[in-house]
Amino acid sequence: MRLQLISAAAIGALCGSRPAATTLAFVPSTSSSSSATYSAARPQPLFMSTTEDAAAAASAVLPKPGTAEIDVPWSDLGFEFRATKSHLKMTWTESDGWGGAELVGSPYVNLHIGATALHYGQSCFEGLKAFAHEDDTVHIFRPDENAKRLQSSCERLMMPPVPHDVFIQACKDVVKDNMAYVPPYGSGGALYLRPLLFGSGPRIGLQPADEYTLIILVIPVGDYYKGGLASPCDALIIEDFDRAAPRGVGNVKVAGNYAADLLPNMLGKKKGYPIGLYLDAQTQTNVEEFSTSNFVGIDNDAKKYVTPKSPSVLPSITNKSLMQIAADEGYEVERRDIPVEEMERFDEVLAVGTAVVVTPIGSATRLEEDSEAVKVKYEFSEEVGATTRKFYDIVRGIQSGEMEDKHEWNFKVE
Repeated sequence: MRLQLISAAAIGALCGSRPAATTLAFVPSTSSSSSATYSAARPQPLFMSTTEDAAAAASAVLPKPGTAEIDVPWSDLGFEFRATKSHLKMTWTESDGWGGAELVGSPYVNLHIGATALHYGQSCFEGLKAFAHEDDTVHIFRPDENAKRLQSSCERLMMPPVPHDVFIQACKDVVKDNMAYVPPYGSGGALYLRPLLFGSGPRIGLQPADEYTLIILVIPVGDYYKGGLASPCDALIIEDFDRAAPRGVGNVKVAGNYAADLLPNMLGKKKGYPIGLYLDAQTQTNVEEFSTSNFVGIDNDAKKYVTPKSPSVLPSITNKSLMQIAADEGYEVERRDIPVEEMERFDEVLAVGTAVVVTPIGSATRLEEDSEAVKVKYEFSEEVGATTRKFYDIVRGIQSGEMEDKHEWNFKVE
């Protein structure tokens, strides 16, 4: 059965005539390959059709989370690539705008050798997670915020934004097709979604592409850092490399930001530090963010939650959620410059982000120049701090459906 996408809302949005509200649906056709289509013109349930095949698909029971066969127990998942059933693919062209969405089984991409993603780094991505609840329903955590952040990245790199509703529906559809790979409730894992948008059209002169491809791949994952919340990590303060320039692209999720961290990350790990902490590029006096996650400092006596405010820092959706949780719990939330020396006042320090969720930091070390001798070591809680544990339990409780979702952050996949 072939599913073809009618992207009237997407094309209308790019031409400035987007309807006020959009309902997306799969519209089956009779072709044999497996691809998907969203329709804004006629609201209808998924797989609605007069054909017997489509009726059977509509009534089919989705597999339960955690029923796929994988190479390790669900509770032992790390944060690494694992093959799943499919990924979702959409293509944008100058002539047609956003076209059909396909659910693709092969993990390979056929790409033009002149693609702007290869030559000029015109590529951005997102990260979000889907969680199984006790009743075996699956919910994606805050995909609306990822849709906004992806649009911000697109604007900075001169790429066509993915319409908000199209992005959310695409996320739901790829999760539905890979429901068996969602780690089961109680395993501590999640299905990680990686939307990737890149210039796939050929340009040799420096200019935007005439074609773009969106891929959403999914992977069952556990903790990013082995041990997760069980044991604090030691961080290395990175002084001989910068993550992003003040007026660069540090505040958007572009691929090149992470490529720049590969070398300092590897060098830090060789010295025994699993995570790096960057300072601001201009003055090297203020804390910016960790290699893959935002910085949070907790002052328990003053009951403060402090996180950097910088044009070079990526706005973390997990950090945004934790700021709201901290405020709900009576903490004063401060977004401001954080001088390096102020770290000695923090009782607990966290690295927060979609991949890591909340990772406690045991210490942050500054080394002597061209040496592995310790110059300054800021030490925090040797064990998981009480505030860290509380915030982690709340955000994970909301994600897993064990606590009230009063801010309506969970989007049910159905």
